Amino acid sequence: MSSSSKQNPKKFKWNLDFAHKNKSDKNADLPNPPGYNSGGALYHSMENLRENDSNHLIIKKSWDLALGPLKQVPMNLFIMFMAGNSISIFPIMMVGMLIIRPVKALFTVQPTFKVIEGTNAYPQKFVFLLGQLVNIGLALYKCQSMGLLPTHASDWLAFVEPQARLEYSGGGFIYA
Repeated sequence: MSSSSKQNPKKFKWNLDFAHKNKSDKNADLPNPPGYNSGGALYHSMENLRENDSNHLIIKKSWDLALGPLKQVPMNLFIMFMAGNSISIFPIMMVGMLIIRPVKALFTVQPTFKVIEGTNAYPQKFVFLLGQLVNIGLALYKCQSMGLLPTHASDWLAFVEPQARLEYSGGGFIYA
């Protein structure tokens, strides 16, 4: 069955036959793709590009890690706005997570940046720490706006000694 289909070359209007083109026609019709060299220099330049590209990717990954906490700030602000200032379970849990996550991240700076090779990760570490401190500041602001931080004198009344009497009065007359 397959031999009869090969012998009967029926032409369809959707059928394209690329077998009958010669090489000179192919080169004349199509330009070389971008980045193509006919010599062997392409292979050597690709090795250099890969080395430079890997260094570029490491730096890009380190800045992605460093800017991660700062990218969370707008979302944290939106969550703080949506939670409100009432004292209930959702805002308390939200504030707890706003404090716990950055504190945990501050203790894991070295393991976080361990995947980055090289010693030039100090600016990235500084930006990472700055972002975590900004998130902690947001959490403390939310605690203060909810009234959970003791920022007023009346919050410390339990530790204030009662005033000592300076005068005593006694006696008097009963009017009848």
